[in-house]
Amino acid sequence: MGEFRNVILAILFSFIILFGFDIYYGNRYAPPDGAQPQDGQPALPGTAQAPTQTAPQAQTQEMPTAPGAPGAAPRARKPSALEKRGDLIKAVPRVKIAAKRLHGSISLTGGRVDDLSLADYHEEIDPSSPEIVMLSPQGSEKSYYAQFGWVAPSGVKTPGPDTVWTADRKTLTQKNSVILSWDNGQGLRFTRTFAIDENFLLSLTQRVENTGKQPVSLNPFGLISRRGTPELTGYVILHEGLLGVFNDTLAEVDYDEIQEAGVIKQSTTGGWIGITDKYWLAALIPDQETSVNTRFYYRLDDKTDVYQVDYVGQQATIAPGAAFETSSGLFVGAKEAKLLDRYEEEEGITRFDLAIDFGWLYFLTKPIFYGLILINDYVGNFGLSILLLTVIIKGLFFPLANKSYVAMSKMKKLQPEMEKLRERFGDDKTRLNQEIMAMYKREKANPASGCLPILIQIPVFFALYKVLFVTIEMRHAPFFGWIQDLSVPDPTTIFNLFGLLPFTPPDILMIGVWPLVMGVSMFLQQKLNPQPADNMQAKIFMFLPILFTFMLAQFPAGLVIYWAWNNTLSILQQWVIMRRMGVKI
Repeated sequence: MGEFRNVILAILFSFIILFGFDIYYGNRYAPPDGAQPQDGQPALPGTAQAPTQTAPQAQTQEMPTAPGAPGAAPRARKPSALEKRGDLIKAVPRVKIAAKRLHGSISLTGGRVDDLSLADYHEEIDPSSPEIVMLSPQGSEKSYYAQFGWVAPSGVKTPGPDTVWTADRKTLTQKNSVILSWDNGQGLRFTRTFAIDENFLLSLTQRVENTGKQPVSLNPFGLISRRGTPELTGYVILHEGLLGVFNDTLAEVDYDEIQEAGVIKQSTTGGWIGITDKYWLAALIPDQETSVNTRFYYRLDDKTDVYQVDYVGQQATIAPGAAFETSSGLFVGAKEAKLLDRYEEEEGITRFDLAIDFGWLYFLTKPIFYGLILINDYVGNFGLSILLLTVIIKGLFFPLANKSYVAMSKMKKLQPEMEKLRERFGDDKTRLNQEIMAMYKREKANPASGCLPILIQIPVFFALYKVLFVTIEMRHAPFFGWIQDLSVPDPTTIFNLFGLLPFTPPDILMIGVWPLVMGVSMFLQQKLNPQPADNMQAKIFMFLPILFTFMLAQFPAGLVIYWAWNNTLSILQQWVIMRRMGVKI
């Protein structure tokens, strides 16, 4: 029974590697020593302070916090979220954003970037469906916006959330930047220059001119505020929540973790900080050459979760007659790997590619992703690209797989002899083990040699699994037939005869064609392996294909197709080896 124990251990180790390591390493973040709330960090005057923090004082205040949503009184008839968002957008003067891949506007009240949607990404496969909305104004049900400004000692008037700015033009385009200006009436003139590229990056230059008679000390800040906890995918292998790169190190904080911690602080030179969904990212990009204090922050506002990421830059003292300016960036868009890599190289944004959750197998996952993209550039069908990449990886591991299947074939060939030994020495376990070991030595069979090559391959196949799950390139990508989106589960189910019966079963019974194919392939693969002599083990192994069929039916179709295809290639390879060795199939 030793060989069967090894097979079971191989399966258990597979699950440990597949899920356990990623849970432990991929989505855990413990703030290091010194990353707790600190003094000496300036704050945005007039805003709510973080819980348990000391009262604000001049130049020893806390970091900025977005104000609560105004006027949240209940109404007899609530407008839809879309209607309320539209009303809030129309309620204040704005600068229109008309870029190649971003649509929206900047509010002149507060100078907030609070209205953005993605021009080439839609909610449904139909290109006429609504664009993916990224940012929404303060006061909306799911407000999500970016705000920038200055913090100063008490008595110095700086632009705040209600400041009305003056714009030099009505529309921000790739060719024409927009300058917002405001004078505090105390000798300080503030300007914000917004520019936008052809993708998802807004550049911001903040400038202060001191025409007064006294020097003024200011700190630049930026924040992103998100109201409400978004609906999550629910998969532990994917991080959704707050994240950033600080001193070249990625930090990921789940929503429930920041709810428990309240606030987590870091200081860094270079890097970025943001909030991520599975496919979308909103990130602040401070000046990469200067040190900033950053913060992950959570609070409750009217029983609603509010999440915030922010930074405060170094203090600048502006002498009378002098000026000071600082530059930063705001990324709001899709997490396209090539684009993030380009921003990292051209804009100098430290480790920006880590916004995609490539996981702790980054060194494998990213090359596999680029291999998949390269194949798709030639094939033009993401589903076919998955199949071809699987063939290539199977080819690279052909020697290891062969060794594994040869070992398993030997074990299957020896199964009749083992049954005879059990019948003969079944009551004498010591003698039975001695005879089995003698047979292994005589036939040059090693049960462990069939498991080790499988364990070596697991990280690579998990990396491919991760690529197919987290990358946006699979979203709304069609395969053939009824699979029009590889990023969602197979829409068919056997329980309504694949659409012939006019009803939709509950989610747990949505067992489509591809999950069934995967389950059958797993069953056939098991039949080729040595069968457990113990009845309980045999029942467990027989149940596994059914369990996996139900479990993977809820996974994206692209992953299920990959799994079924990988099983099929393994069956073919194992069948050929067994035929060559004369093993009865």
